Amino acid sequence: MFKFELVALDSKTSARAGLIYTDHGVIETPVFMPVGTQGTVKAVEQRELVEIGAQIILGNTYHLYLRPGTDVIFKAGGLHKFIGWERGILTDSGGFQIFSLAQFRKISKEGVKFQSHIDGSYHFFTPESIIDIQRILGSDIMMCLDECTPYPCDYDYAFKSNQLTIEWAKRSRERFDNTKPLYGHTQAIFGIVQGSIYPEIRAKSVEELVKLDLDGYAIGGLAVGEPIETMYQIAEFTASLLPVDKPRYLMGVGTPENILEAISRGIDMFDCVIPTRNGRNATLYTREGKFSIKNAIYKEDFTPVDKDCDCYTCRSFTRAYLRHLFNADEILALQLASIHNLAFYLWLVREARSHIIQGDFLEWKDKMLQKIGEKAKIANH
Repeated sequence: MFKFELVALDSKTSARAGLIYTDHGVIETPVFMPVGTQGTVKAVEQRELVEIGAQIILGNTYHLYLRPGTDVIFKAGGLHKFIGWERGILTDSGGFQIFSLAQFRKISKEGVKFQSHIDGSYHFFTPESIIDIQRILGSDIMMCLDECTPYPCDYDYAFKSNQLTIEWAKRSRERFDNTKPLYGHTQAIFGIVQGSIYPEIRAKSVEELVKLDLDGYAIGGLAVGEPIETMYQIAEFTASLLPVDKPRYLMGVGTPENILEAISRGIDMFDCVIPTRNGRNATLYTREGKFSIKNAIYKEDFTPVDKDCDCYTCRSFTRAYLRHLFNADEILALQLASIHNLAFYLWLVREARSHIIQGDFLEWKDKMLQKIGEKAKIANH
């Protein structure tokens, strides 16, 4: 069965260490989930994800529904079997695509009519159909349909949008309760707290969602352009209202600095495309900061990307070789950089967990931020 167990609380911050039990393994929190939108983490094979310690990945209902389609995934025996992944999967509801593909959609009380970005065909998502699709996908954690508000948006828009998200969550919960998993393993359902940057709307969202007794709660509608301090404030405020005995998931966040700051504010779960997207664009993250491997200084640098990292990239290759691959437009460059960046992110949350349990998280976090924060010096410069 799906269950969350709180293992440790930091005495100086709101940081937590926990365990999420799923039928595809136990997930140690804080956890970072590599983004596998279309059933694949870009440029990274599943066996490499296992080697670097990924416990759960994220897939997207919107994209998988459009391509390859639920009929194909059902015939394959669910998403786990289709993609050859035996560990955890969380599927987003498509709510962010409703936000990001605004020119293709129309929202109503019943659901969302949208036009495929692939072939222009029209489709209609409802809270119920999103649950049905995720039953077919067979993800371990499914998300309720929501509307992600843009930034900036006025109070009235945020209020009405949140009311819609709450009603959709109620309908999602009912559909979830009236359907069963298709592949013999437990599925959990998370709600998504919305409300833009308005604390009173966020509080109302939490109040109504908690009444539904969902398996976990996500904080949505952040990292969409608001000032970074505002994101931290709203995340901390919202997390403080959420049940202690349920996982807390901050959607779409973020940089290494963002993740450490959010962990200190009580967040358990994260996902973001930054490590793979930036990796494909030659930006590498290390324990000493980030840098662009294309810089000329690395032309004859025969040291590992990160001397303290034991991922395949760092064990096997040098900065000079990786720079050469990028400058020669070799596909291998994208793979090696993405592997390393994900390995770094997964190491970072494991270290955070270790220090929460040891009781020195705050001191460790402050030291790490001096090295890897956005204001830190670029590695080796």
